[in-house]
Amino acid sequence: MSGAAGPSGDVAIVGGGLAGITTALALQETGVRATIYEARPRLGGATHSFSRGGLTVDNGQHIFLKCCAAYRGLLARLGALDRVRVQDRFDVRVLTPDGPGGRLRRAGAPGPLHLLPALAGYRLLSPADRLRAVRASLALDRLDPDDPALDGRTMGGWLAGRGQRRQARDALWDLFVTAALNIRLDDAALGPAAMVCQIALLRRPDAADIGVPAIPLGDLHGTLAAARIERAGGRIELGAKVTAIDAGPKLVVNGSPVAADAVVVAVPHRAASSLVPAEASPGRASWDGLGSSPIVNIHVVYDRPVLDEPFVAAIGSPVQWVFDRTRVSGLTGGGQYLAVSVSAADRWIDTPTAELRAVYLAALERLFPAARRARVTDFFVTRERHATFRQSPGSGALRPASATRLPWLFLAGAWTDTGWPDTMEGAVRSGLTAARLVRRHLREKTTDEVSGR
Repeated sequence: MSGAAGPSGDVAIVGGGLAGITTALALQETGVRATIYEARPRLGGATHSFSRGGLTVDNGQHIFLKCCAAYRGLLARLGALDRVRVQDRFDVRVLTPDGPGGRLRRAGAPGPLHLLPALAGYRLLSPADRLRAVRASLALDRLDPDDPALDGRTMGGWLAGRGQRRQARDALWDLFVTAALNIRLDDAALGPAAMVCQIALLRRPDAADIGVPAIPLGDLHGTLAAARIERAGGRIELGAKVTAIDAGPKLVVNGSPVAADAVVVAVPHRAASSLVPAEASPGRASWDGLGSSPIVNIHVVYDRPVLDEPFVAAIGSPVQWVFDRTRVSGLTGGGQYLAVSVSAADRWIDTPTAELRAVYLAALERLFPAARRARVTDFFVTRERHATFRQSPGSGALRPASATRLPWLFLAGAWTDTGWPDTMEGAVRSGLTAARLVRRHLREKTTDEVSGR
């Protein structure tokens, strides 16, 4: 897809996460040279893998939905659509520690009718709560997520005002909003929560079908991305720490100046606020107000299978979502490797591993009877203290646009104003926007040079 006619120039991209990777690929498709400067020894940003005891371990379980068109477009650019598995139909089993669980499975009807059979048969809600959930869904679909007023309200408060009792919020709404926004219902801004529910649950019937990587994230977002970028003529500088960005444009990389025609800052907001010159974004100090929300992942290897589905959800338990990572990790010998993803993990982020082991092994045994007879051969924890920005009321007003007041400097990252929450989809969309603005800047720069201005 590279080699198309377009503007020329050298573009420096600071950060090799999904936003930076996407920016580089989108630029190269129009013939623009790009160099990624990544301080770490790998690409992938917040999505990466490491080795442990012969296993390939992802730092956390990252999923996408079929409605994530930009992320699926990135997979297509990487030639990796066959490296992920997507459900034929949205189908999630929801477990509880006591008694039978429930199941949410969509029908083939057009949205939002496709969810009615799922709610009608959802045993974790009473018939009255199911009816109230339908009414709340129809009211939610009428909201405008871009309305600034919604940024000042919480999703939990709005749902309570629509008759959603605690059981319905825990067993239905929180199940999805917490995973999507990495923040609890009562703390989540109404605007992005409404947007997620509308796009994923209430519009296209297949929008919420869940996709999971079939290979480690380090291969998907690291190895494959690096090969594609370099094959198209781009450059990747690993272990390259950018400490300053100055007019010129010029970067200071590992203490040495590097010139460029345009610069894209594609790092988290905490790092961007110290890199971006004050004249580019006078409001950059407000980015610190975005804060952060943590994710904790509990990794458990059993000597035998205890879960017979690729993933399940849980309520009434410290466990939220559980994924079977056996095949992807390379585990052989008849055991099973489960990853428990805990979003909005403020309560657990600093908890010692020994305490997490006691809490979560007991919780898994209550959810999976087979785990009571299995032996744990490995247990470890990964912690993402700054997994996402904190998508609470008021955060939407703090998210900056990609363009800055310097015509050659642009921002990318899921924390920018993408119209999406802080997700892989948001990161990719930000990269596409940054690439489009860079191309426009380079065209204008070329025109000015030709005309002598």
